[in-house]
Amino acid sequence: MAVKPTLFVVEDDPDISRLVRHHLEAAGFNVRLYSTGNVVVAEAERQRPALFLLDIMVPGKDGLELCRQIRQSVTLASVPVIFLTAKGGEADRILGLELGADDYIPKPFSPRELVARVKAVMRRFERPLPLLPAKIEDVHIDPAAMTLTVRGKQVPTTATEFRLLDYFMRHAGRVFTRDQLLDSVWRDTAYVTPRSVDVYVRRIREKIEPDPENPRYLKTVRGAGYRFEVPH
Repeated sequence: MAVKPTLFVVEDDPDISRLVRHHLEAAGFNVRLYSTGNVVVAEAERQRPALFLLDIMVPGKDGLELCRQIRQSVTLASVPVIFLTAKGGEADRILGLELGADDYIPKPFSPRELVARVKAVMRRFERPLPLLPAKIEDVHIDPAAMTLTVRGKQVPTTATEFRLLDYFMRHAGRVFTRDQLLDSVWRDTAYVTPRSVDVYVRRIREKIEPDPENPRYLKTVRGAGYRFEVPH
């Protein structure tokens, strides 16, 4: 029998917690509920979940701080994170993505959409990557271990960042529009906006570029999109 994926849900409203648990368990997941963020990272490092669903406004450590800690943890950095929050503005969504979230669901939400989006994010991570490592100058990726090494140092990435960088490096020299990148890397584009691509490109530049403001590798092509360049 297949092992059910375990999801960690951090939500302080008991009614929403019960609703979320009911629908996710009905969809075939194990759910562990937390009403504060205080012990979540420690417990996740002991038993790594398949995904985190975080409310931003919770007592103790809030969802943004939790996401920061997850992304800084070697064990947990690649686990998908979805924010579930009453703050639904574009600026809040961009902030969530910049912190390393993989999706952002505003409240009130439809339980059916919640389940669909959890499954969409998890599908994105189940797709196999090419197994051969790739290296361009100081940037080295190893899909088998899902590691990024820059100038000899290992750099943590989220799974979405890794997949996007892997795609760019394997198609070095080609220009991609945001929509092409969404189709190729995200696949499930119903809930992802082209603006998200810009956020992820910025995050990758911070990890691989000697000077992110003047990128050596990941170039913006005005009016077209982005290209990963092999410097000569």
